[in-house]
Amino acid sequence: MESDEFDRITNNDKVENTENRAKHVSRPFLRQLFVSSGVWSIYFVLGLGFGAPTVMIPQIRREANSTDAVTENMESWLSSVHGYSALPWVFIIPILTRYVGRKLPFLLVCLNTLVGFILFYFSTNTTHLLISAIMLGMLLASNMTLLVVIVTEYSSPRYRGIFMIFESTLFFWGVWIANATGAFSHWKNIGILAFVCSLYPLTVVFWPESPYWLAMKGRFEECAISHHWLKGYDKDSEYELETLIDSQKAYLRMCAERTRTDCRSRLKQVMETIRTKAFYMPMFISISVMSMYHFSGKLVCSMYAVDLMQKITGSEETANIGMLIMDSVTIIGMQVGCALSKFLKRRTLLLSSAIMGIIFLFIISIYLYLVKFSLISENKYLSILLLTLFSVSISIGPMIMPSTIFGELISLRYQTECLLLLTLFSEFLMATILKVSPYIFRALSLSGAFLFYGISASIFFFIVYKYLPETKDKTLFEIEHFFKDPTEPNGAVQSLIKRK
Repeated sequence: MESDEFDRITNNDKVENTENRAKHVSRPFLRQLFVSSGVWSIYFVLGLGFGAPTVMIPQIRREANSTDAVTENMESWLSSVHGYSALPWVFIIPILTRYVGRKLPFLLVCLNTLVGFILFYFSTNTTHLLISAIMLGMLLASNMTLLVVIVTEYSSPRYRGIFMIFESTLFFWGVWIANATGAFSHWKNIGILAFVCSLYPLTVVFWPESPYWLAMKGRFEECAISHHWLKGYDKDSEYELETLIDSQKAYLRMCAERTRTDCRSRLKQVMETIRTKAFYMPMFISISVMSMYHFSGKLVCSMYAVDLMQKITGSEETANIGMLIMDSVTIIGMQVGCALSKFLKRRTLLLSSAIMGIIFLFIISIYLYLVKFSLISENKYLSILLLTLFSVSISIGPMIMPSTIFGELISLRYQTECLLLLTLFSEFLMATILKVSPYIFRALSLSGAFLFYGISASIFFFIVYKYLPETKDKTLFEIEHFFKDPTEPNGAVQSLIKRK
């Protein structure tokens, strides 16, 4: 779009707000914080749902004085079923997000979550709890298909990284608070807390629609108004808005041209998309980052913390204390990661913390093998210390950064397709790992299981090390430009980047 046309779209809004800009320089940050905090709240609720089975299942068995109250098969389903129930929503939510915007799908997710935790609180048997966990699948699917999109699109580059990382930490705050609540009170109190926290995200009704979605639909005047409300009028904001509108105008012209001249070549367009570097490279890198985290075994250790600690220490009381200690230092590690993200590059923080976590996985495995073959005597405090150091290492980077990375890497024009495939892969991988982990521990023993996780995470670490670019403080269109093939025409985006 030409400069004078851009000025025409934004001029009226600028004139009306010129006198107020100096007085309200903090408004863009507060408005972005207002939107992001709604996403953080519902993500915190997701953590409560994930953490509930860890303390809920032992309590139900203790109250019934029988392990048959929750069978091993039901235990694994309660811990993993939300991953499988998320799969249909992986298809539905991106479609809604693309065609009706960001606000309405988010509202539906919030309402479904409220109903799910009402059922959780009033449940009288494990079947009710299983249905509640199945309903949690919609919220889980929205994590990568909607929540990440909202924080990415509604926040400025200067705040985007810290907002995304803080979002990830709140998930594990939810896990920890669920564990602490269940350790010191009845597990149904988790449902009350989750219900209350699910109310605040209903403030979505006061949000503007995403400027990126409005631009994608060709509604450029509304896009400019929404963008200015969220991000103000400074130089970087104006550059981002101009780049956004120019890029989407060029893309819409290309789509219209294809519709007129090549309407029967849908398959060809799909194949062209798959072969486009801006599509397959962000997908490949994002899958590798996610796989590195899931195959590190950290989520497994969190979900089965009490059982693992009890096997290692031989004491239920010590296991409960160890679980809370490990979760506490995990939270501290994530806050340290948030602080470090302001000073370190994304790539540096992720890779350095990941390699430390992998090293501790191998150390734990060697230690447990030495104990197994009676070469050293077991020390339960040393076992808890090693698990704690492993948790801290993973929590600083690999635990909090995947959503930030793929949220920044994925191009807007391929967003629906990429997020659908990426979420489908992630939810299936997570659910499968949680489902089979009890059997892995049984078949390989604890020492073999930690060795398995160490080797698996190492493979994905080397892939991430080789291909992950640096994205800190870059706009979404600068990141997209990085993945363009040299032979592709760069058009308006390239010229704007050069001008900056």
